[in-house]
Amino acid sequence: MAEIVLVYGKSGSGKSRSLKNFAEDEIFLINVEGKRLPFRNNFKYVLSNNADNVPLICQQLSKMGTVGIRTAVIDDAGYIITNNFMRGHSGGKKGGAVYDLYNDIADSYWGMFQFIKNKLPDDAIVYVLMHEDTSDAGLVKLRTIGKLLDEKVCLEGMVTVCLRCITENEQHYFRTTTDGLDITKSPEDMFSETLIENDLKAVDTAIRGYYGLN
Repeated sequence: MAEIVLVYGKSGSGKSRSLKNFAEDEIFLINVEGKRLPFRNNFKYVLSNNADNVPLICQQLSKMGTVGIRTAVIDDAGYIITNNFMRGHSGGKKGGAVYDLYNDIADSYWGMFQFIKNKLPDDAIVYVLMHEDTSDAGLVKLRTIGKLLDEKVCLEGMVTVCLRCITENEQHYFRTTTDGLDITKSPEDMFSETLIENDLKAVDTAIRGYYGLN
């Protein structure tokens, strides 16, 4: 069973920046919005056209092993939800049709998680980067659309590692354990500190070492 790792945070908190220490041929980047990376490096294996299409994403993820890649990053995976909603909503759907649209998008996104977990090799890790939001109760959570993914699926419940990008004193970090008001979590002793360097390559190394995936 492949690993999904959630990485979430505000815009500008270092989600994309955390990729900079990967070698150019070390990851498969699914660049959902086709945006420029916030550093000089480029990656060899990138999907940026129609990168919010879940069947295409799953198809391309299944080919990682053919080029010897075990790590993928979907950045920003939240726009898979947003883009598909906006395209469907712009057609003038109302009432029950909008409800069906929400369900279809949630089903597709949940299906992507299921595909990653159950169809990719056991040594594959896929990092799913998303924006954060704050609930009415003050809990920091993943930004999605509609209630189905939040209340019925609970994406963070489907993963073991969920890291939050934060900025303190103009420095970017990953938070590895919850502050009581967010969904951050990681296994005991996987990381040495509550705040670690904003370096997804180092995180990948730590996770692989912890689970013996090297």
